Order: sequence, then structure tokens, then C-alpha cells
Amino acid sequence: MLIINKKANIFLMVFLIMLGVFFVRSDVVISQYGAEVDDEIKVLNTQIQNQKKQLENIQKNQEQYSRLIKAKEQEKNTLRNQLEILETKLKKSELEIEETILEVSKNNLELRKIEIDIDNKTKQIERDKESISSLLRLLHKQSQSTPLEIILLNNSLTDFINQITYLENTNKEIANSLSGLKTIKEQMDAQLEVLEEKKNRLVELKKELENKKNILEGEIGYKEFILDETQKSEEEYKKLLTIAKRENDQAMAEIASLERTVREKLIQRENSGIEEEMSGFIWPVTKNTITATFHDPTYPFRRSIGEHSGVDIRAAQGTTLRAAASGYVARVKFDGSTSYAYIMIIHADGFSTVYGHVSAVSVRADEYVAQGQVIGRTGGAPRTSGAGSFSTGPHLHFEVRKEGLPVNPLSYLP
Repeated sequence: MLIINKKANIFLMVFLIMLGVFFVRSDVVISQYGAEVDDEIKVLNTQIQNQKKQLENIQKNQEQYSRLIKAKEQEKNTLRNQLEILETKLKKSELEIEETILEVSKNNLELRKIEIDIDNKTKQIERDKESISSLLRLLHKQSQSTPLEIILLNNSLTDFINQITYLENTNKEIANSLSGLKTIKEQMDAQLEVLEEKKNRLVELKKELENKKNILEGEIGYKEFILDETQKSEEEYKKLLTIAKRENDQAMAEIASLERTVREKLIQRENSGIEEEMSGFIWPVTKNTITATFHDPTYPFRRSIGEHSGVDIRAAQGTTLRAAASGYVARVKFDGSTSYAYIMIIHADGFSTVYGHVSAVSVRADEYVAQGQVIGRTGGAPRTSGAGSFSTGPHLHFEVRKEGLPVNPLSYLP
């Protein structure tokens, strides 16, 4: 019995020594890997913090430019003043592009940091699973012995109690390891969600960057247009303002008059469908950056020409233009010249829509159009068909009117 007991003890000691060696080696590998990961994370954290500081400085400069633009807009609308506003807007746009590029870079660094952490946790999960498996194998080996064998294999009651206590502790260690494993898995799942959000944000940032570059390009083109048209002459600038105001006033008067006249005719017409309830509006072009809002306080010609009666939606020259709702075409003002061109549609429930700076038309007056039907092409690039005197670049000027009065389109678009 003594020989059997010694053999059992020797086996248990050898097993525990081997298990200890396994953990020691694992700890060495983990320590080396952890040190490398920690160093990379430290570098990433430093880079992220530096970029955050750069972003803060850029945002402060943007605020200064915004205040300067606002102050300039309160001054008299002269050529010099307009050029100064444009120059400041260009600088602000350049900063916005720089800000977005930094955001993209920072987002990439944060993505890398999360990926490292997820990779670290994946390896930790595998290590914990191996540790738990080793403990389970030990328990399984012990469970093969009957209580009588366990008693016989021990010299004394103390040895027996020690072995039972060891097994109980092993059970607790397994329970703790499983609990820790569950916590790590939950943390990793949460980080995977953050990782997906970061990737989606990166896609959005790249789109924003492209839009901001387009806006900057438009502003540069507009500045060049102003300089070419006026030859830096204040007198020529005033002439352009006069033409633009005349075009604007004429369009506003036509639209107001047509709203009443055409609606009355349609109501008298049988089965016109104009009295049916509206099913809502859709975007006339793909939803994009709004470059000028309804009654925009920053609209450069607010005091010289009039309030901005709609929204300007960023759209490349020649973008397909669709009816925002079903209705009858009340007016198509387009002759192929550079004069302001637009399409007006009458809808049910007292609504009407206006599509300005069109470069091509696909409908005619008194024609019924269904929601989403192609009605023309967008324009707005200086000196192009339908752009008008003071278009700042390719875009769609879109108006929604209720009972003939302009309302904010963004309150009705999805």
C-alpha cells in the first residue's frame, strides 16, 4: 500500500510540475506579447491625443473665420466686401477639409487600437480555454478513482483532506476562470460593435471630405467668376447685382401669379387629381450637402437681392432631376441662355415646388408628372444654361411653397 501511495504521489507531483511549467512558459510568452502590444497602444494613444489637439486648434480657427464672415456680411455689399467674404470662406473651407482629413486619420488610429485590443482578447480567451481544459482533465483523472482508492492512496487522513481541499479549490478556480472568460467575451463583443461603428463613421467621413472638396472647388470657381465678370470694377459688380435682383423679382412674381391661376384652372378641371391628399415629398436629387438653408442668414445677397426662399442642394452639373411629388407642371422657364431657369409644379393640399438653375428640361407646362418622374437636369455652374447671374456653382435651388408662400423644404423632406 505504501508503494502504491508513493507512486500516486509521485504521479500527482509530476503532473502538477508539468502544469506549472506550462503556465510559466505561457506567462513568459504572454509577458513578451503584452509588452509589444502595450508599446504599440502607447504610440497610438500619443498619436490620437496629438491629433485631438490639432483638431481643437483647427476648430478655434474656424470659429474665428465664422465670426469674421458674419461681421463682413453685416457690411455694405460691395465688390471688395464680397471678395473678402469669399476669401475668408475659402480659408474656412480649407480648414474644414484639413479637419476632416485629421478626423479620418484619427479614426484609422482608433480602429487600429480596437483591432489590437480585440486580437489581444482573442488570444487571452484561447489561453484561458486551454487553462480550463487542463484543470478539467485533472478533475477527470481524479474522478476515475473511487473514494476507497483515494483513501487507500493517502498515508493519513490529513493527506486525504488535503487532496479533497485541492479538488475543491480546483473547482473554484474553474468557476472563476469561466466567469472571467465570459467577461472578456462580453468586452470583446462590445468592442466589435464599436469597431463596426468606427468603420461606418470612416465611410461617412470620406463622403464628407469629398463634399467639402466640391464646395471648395465651387467657391474658387465663383470667386474667379466674380473677378472675370467685374474686372475688379465696383460699377460692373453693381450692374451684376441689378441684373440678379431683376431676375429674382421677376421669378418671384411669376411664381406667385402662376400659383393662383394654375390652381384655379386645375380645380375646375374634372378628374385633375389636384384635390387628392399629398403622400409626402421625396428628394428631387440624391440627398446631399445643403450649401444654403432656407432664409439663410449667411446668404451673401440677402440684403441686395432678397431672402433665400429655398434650400441649395449640392448636385453635380447635369444631375438627374425628379419631381418631389405628383402634380401638374405650371411653368417651364428655360430658353437655353444663361438666364435663371426653373420648373414649377403644382401639387395637392395647397403645395407647390420650384426647381431652380436647371440646365435641361424634360417636361412642358400643363403636363401631369408622377412623383419621382424625371423632369430635367440640374445646373448652376457659372455661365452655363439656366445658371442665372449669381450662381455660385453646381447645385439645385429647391423651393416648397404652401398656399403660395415659401416654407422650409427641410421640414417636408424625409
